[in-house]
Amino acid sequence: MIEDQLSAVFDLVEVRGVVSGGFAVHGPWVSRAEIEGIKFFAVVSGRARLSTDGAGPVALGPGDVAVLNGRTWLRAEGGTGDGPPREVVPDADFATLPPPGSAGAARDVVIGGHVDLDPAGHALLSQALPPLAHVRGSGVAATNLRGTLHRLYVEVTGDRVGTAFAVRQHGQLLLLEVLRAYIEQTADEAAGDPAGPPAGWLRLLADDRLRPAVGLMHADPARAWGLTELSRAAAMSRTSFAQRFRAVAGIPPVAYLNRWRMLLARRALRHQDVRVGALAAELGYASESAFSTAFKREVGVSPLRYRTRVRA
Repeated sequence: MIEDQLSAVFDLVEVRGVVSGGFAVHGPWVSRAEIEGIKFFAVVSGRARLSTDGAGPVALGPGDVAVLNGRTWLRAEGGTGDGPPREVVPDADFATLPPPGSAGAARDVVIGGHVDLDPAGHALLSQALPPLAHVRGSGVAATNLRGTLHRLYVEVTGDRVGTAFAVRQHGQLLLLEVLRAYIEQTADEAAGDPAGPPAGWLRLLADDRLRPAVGLMHADPARAWGLTELSRAAAMSRTSFAQRFRAVAGIPPVAYLNRWRMLLARRALRHQDVRVGALAAELGYASESAFSTAFKREVGVSPLRYRTRVRA
């Protein structure tokens, strides 16, 4: 169920994981970088300590991934031994990384990248993630994450036909598995506690009580869902459901439904030639003008202007 709804969100917004470099090193080391947007830092083998502005340090082990959200710098260090740490710069073409299991394999191997997002995707993901999310590769929920990270490393060090294409695909899968593992890890840690990770759609998908109601809204967004039907799906009272939904999602159920409709509208305007009036009816609005007003309030421009801008 989590996978289905997460995939639905990925289908709506242009979210893409891009692998941008990595390094392998023996002995003490340190790596620094100025960053922006949403970055990920994955430890293939060995260990690392990562800090960023306003968060950390966190200790990362094999298979762990750190996701940095809206930070301006990162500092990672690791290794053991005498002497000053070696300053390490990620290798963009992975040429210096040894194949897995080779005799020259380094103690600490790291791969990094970033998340490409359209404005809608950026709003969703940046609001749902903390400044520094630590996804543990040792957890049961991260089994697929560890496998994807291993396959990605095999590709970047293999120099095989089609490697560039494979790395792009594995980068996307890595992002998907990171978010899946983060959702399940969040669910285990929060255990229904409203004072958990940041409110947003990722935390909403992690909430077992609310997920059935979210599934109804995703499956039939044109329907005028009310608190009675949604709370019944969640097996909760109207008041308890409304309070829990707002605490977990950061917005009331009706506002979430409207935002979901706007994501569907953006996708249709980007990729289809549907008439605005037909799209309004498809998404449950009483008139084209009501839809256009709601769209402009959410996106900042009219539907027609949005279509022209994104296709230019």
